[in-house]
Amino acid sequence: MSEDRQDFVAGVDGCKAGWIAVLRNLADPEDIALKVFVTFADILQHKPSLSIIAVDMPIGLPDAIGPGGRGPEKAARRHLGDRQSSVFQVPARPAVYEEDYRLACEAAMRTSEPPKKVSKQCFYLFPKMRDIDAVMTPELEERVFEVHPELAFWRLNGEQAMSLPKKVKSRANAEGLDQRRGLLTAHGLPQDFLDQKPPRGCGRDDLLDAAANSLIAERISKGKAEPFPKDYRRDDRGLRMAIWA
Repeated sequence: MSEDRQDFVAGVDGCKAGWIAVLRNLADPEDIALKVFVTFADILQHKPSLSIIAVDMPIGLPDAIGPGGRGPEKAARRHLGDRQSSVFQVPARPAVYEEDYRLACEAAMRTSEPPKKVSKQCFYLFPKMRDIDAVMTPELEERVFEVHPELAFWRLNGEQAMSLPKKVKSRANAEGLDQRRGLLTAHGLPQDFLDQKPPRGCGRDDLLDAAANSLIAERISKGKAEPFPKDYRRDDRGLRMAIWA
């Protein structure tokens, strides 16, 4: 990737290996790269500096959760139809910092009204959520934005949810992934780039999600993205709670 340009953005998705990122130079469409980072702090320190980082992971964790849950999930789900199950309910910060599932559920029950446990799928994301939460500040919000791939695909698909699931019974659904690949190529991303073998510890779905997130990063950079919900709130550390698309 060229070092002499400054208009770099990244679409980022969590994966078993850490974080998979599609790095794009908006000044040169052919300058696109795929890279895996161990920690989120590594992404922040990447050279050349990334002007926008669009990451699929909750940012901003309330100390308590009310009946409506964290606002971004509720706002995103209403647009996704059959794909809304991909947006997990995020618990309060005390639960996210528990490393044992039973203790996490207990903390979530104590800090939610009505009391609600943690889904196993969301619990498995806690290490990544803590990784971001450890470094995130209100000042970083100029560069770092929470996104969600299915809301990204909804936006890129003319504000229509994707008709095919990405996974069926926790296994990759080739038809659904091909559908998403086709949409990404229609938005200018190279098919050979999207069809490359994912790095070790990453799946094809991770690569495509990161690519979709990179297109939302471009929208953010150009002032075309909007937050969900529009009237977003901030957590007790002053962090914005919004998914962008």
